[in-house]
Amino acid sequence: MTSLIVCLGVGKGTWAYVSKLIEAEPWNKVFIVTDEAGLSYTANREISFVVIKEEQFLSEMIETIKKQLDGKIPDTEAAVNFVSGTGKVHMAILSALLKIGLGIRLVAMTPEGMKEV
Repeated sequence: MTSLIVCLGVGKGTWAYVSKLIEAEPWNKVFIVTDEAGLSYTANREISFVVIKEEQFLSEMIETIKKQLDGKIPDTEAAVNFVSGTGKVHMAILSALLKIGLGIRLVAMTPEGMKEV
């Protein structure tokens, strides 16, 4: 199974959604991109936080994410979910992953379970 990278914001219901997504598959690794507020999130498995600051310029946020993920994903691609978080953070995650050289698979929870979209 591949690694999962998920954006975690403060939107209502998104933490429960993220928990379901994390539990849906036997991911190799789970990385949660969030700000300081998201560091209180807990899961039923090992997770790694990629900590960003919303006030960073986009270019700074990309470098922050890139530095925290580079060399930590053993595959050539990662499963990515953007249901939570802001567009700015989504752009930074996508840019950082592409700069690292990873392919991406967008994944989401559906009534039938986790699906690639």
